[in-house]
Amino acid sequence: MEEGEYESVLCVKPEVHVYRIPPRATNRGYRAAEWQLDQPSWSGRLRITAKGQVAYIKLEDRTSGELFAQAPVDQFPGTAVESVMDSSRYFVIRIEDGNGRRAFIGIGFGDRGDAFDFNVALQDHFKWVKQQCEFAKQAENPDQGPKLDLSFKEGQTIKLNIANMKKKEGAAGTPRARPASTGGLSLLPPPPGGKTSTLIPSAGEQLSVAASIVQPAVAPSSGGATVSWPQPKPAAAATADIWGDFTKSTGSTSSQTQPGTGWVQF
Repeated sequence: MEEGEYESVLCVKPEVHVYRIPPRATNRGYRAAEWQLDQPSWSGRLRITAKGQVAYIKLEDRTSGELFAQAPVDQFPGTAVESVMDSSRYFVIRIEDGNGRRAFIGIGFGDRGDAFDFNVALQDHFKWVKQQCEFAKQAENPDQGPKLDLSFKEGQTIKLNIANMKKKEGAAGTPRARPASTGGLSLLPPPPGGKTSTLIPSAGEQLSVAASIVQPAVAPSSGGATVSWPQPKPAAAATADIWGDFTKSTGSTSSQTQPGTGWVQF
C-alpha cells in the first residue's frame, strides 16, 4: 500500500448484527438458519472504506466509533466475503486483528435494502479496480491492444442509393425560375451605351391628332345651340390656316379669325 493513497468511504450502514457461526464441516455453503439469529453477539455500525485497491469492512461502535473488528477485502466475490445460501441479508466475513490472526463471523442486516447496498458497494469498487488494471496494461503495451478492423469481410457488400444523390445534386444546382411580367411580355434591356430614341411627330400629324379630339361645345349665349367646329383640312391647306372659319348659331354673324393675331402659324 502506497503512502500517498487516501482512504475513501464507500458505504455506511447504521445497524448491523454480528453472529458466532459454527465451523463448516463440509464444502457446502453457510446457512443463516444454523445461527442463533435472535441472539446476536454484537450490534453496531458498519462502514466500508477503500484505500488503493483494497476495501475494508469496519465494524464500529454506534456512539463512540470505536473499532470492534475489521475485514480487509482484496477480491470480491472471494473468501473474505461470502453470501449465505438461504438468505440475502446475511454474509460471512473474514476478520483480522493485524497480528496475523483471522476468524470467520456472520453479519446480518435487518433491512434487505441495507444488504443490497453492502453488496453493490463492494461490486462497484472491484469493478473499478479491474478497469484500472486494464488501463495500466494498455499503457505499458499499447501495440497489444485490440485493433479496429474496418476492412470488408468475404462476401460482404455495401449498397449505395445513387439515384437519390443525383436528385439532391440536381435540386441544389437548378436555377430559380424568373418571375413573369404583369403583361405577359418581358422587355429586353437597352444595349450598353445606347440611347432610347424619342419619336417626334410631324406638323401634319400633330394637326390631324388635335382635330380628331375636338368635340362640339355649347355656346353659353346661344340658349343651348351648338357650335360647329371646323373640320380638319389637308396638310397643304392647314399650313395656311390652322383653325379655319367657324360660325355661330342662327341670326349671329362672326368675323373670321385673322391669322397672326394671337395665334401661332405653322
